[in-house]
Amino acid sequence: MIIFVPIIIIIALDQLSKIAIRSSMSPGDSISVIGNFFRITYFRNEGAAFSSLVGYTGLLIGFSVLALVAALVFLFMYRGRSKMLDWGLALIIAGGIGNLIDRLAFGYVTDMISFSIFPPIFNIADIAVTCGCVVLLIFVLFGKSEVLE
Repeated sequence: MIIFVPIIIIIALDQLSKIAIRSSMSPGDSISVIGNFFRITYFRNEGAAFSSLVGYTGLLIGFSVLALVAALVFLFMYRGRSKMLDWGLALIIAGGIGNLIDRLAFGYVTDMISFSIFPPIFNIADIAVTCGCVVLLIFVLFGKSEVLE
């Protein structure tokens, strides 16, 4: 059950950062943090990654729920067998819940982190999901296969 602590912390950080952006900025506003290299830019993403699937909010919510249920099932089935597996799933669950909250509450996801060398604007939940997927990929490629038996 200790794995749920970082999930709660990540969701809280994600939601608090989004609340701060929505309450202090208007969509399209941008604040320079490190010149043009790193900026805080308020963007309402009505689609998925790279603003794909705009207008398919119901589909995105359905897919998110299915992915979260699958990740939770795997976490409960294999919890404690591999820290790498636990952490990968926990990061995906935390990020998925963070963005699902936005989609259900507003119909869009609040993004705010912007780097000039990486055009998409993203948020803490996106970082969690991406890191979780990388951890799971490394686990699948190099982890011990008997963990899932």
